Amino acid sequence: MPYHLVGSSRSPRRVLREGTAHCLEGAILGAAALRVLGYPPLIFDLEADQDVDHVLAIYQVRGHWGAIGKSNFVGCRDRAPVYRSLRELALSYFHIYFNMRGERTLRRYSRPVNLARFDHLDWMVAEKDIWFVAEHLCEIPHLPLLTPALEKSLYRADARTIQGEMVGHRKKG
Repeated sequence: MPYHLVGSSRSPRRVLREGTAHCLEGAILGAAALRVLGYPPLIFDLEADQDVDHVLAIYQVRGHWGAIGKSNFVGCRDRAPVYRSLRELALSYFHIYFNMRGERTLRRYSRPVNLARFDHLDWMVAEKDIWFVAEHLCEIPHLPLLTPALEKSLYRADARTIQGEMVGHRKKG
């Protein structure tokens, strides 16, 4: 499914009908698919400084966390369920999470959000944008990944890493 850069928050039904999604929509679609497979419809948010956040559908298999994601960057997509904690899962995105200046930007992660809390708002099938999910992610607490000392010691991503992550990257315009 192609990535799009439109400022929208489409329900899974609309994403499937329109055949395109961005990060938030992809995570919500992933959570809906996981629900159909018998998992709880969970998402969580990776929060960055000087960069955009990233939202993922998450699930557990035998006590280990995995993720399903849609991204404009190669390494910000899925993860196999091999991570013992959500912090480990979040840190697996750290190396490839950088802004266009090469600054490593990932700083925080949220606890899981069970989208079943929005069933009364028809999040899976709504025809209108479901901004209430994004708004909820902005309002909930996030846990820090790094100490201030670690943040100060970070180095930029090198040109080869940036180039590798940008394969297939879509630009506005």
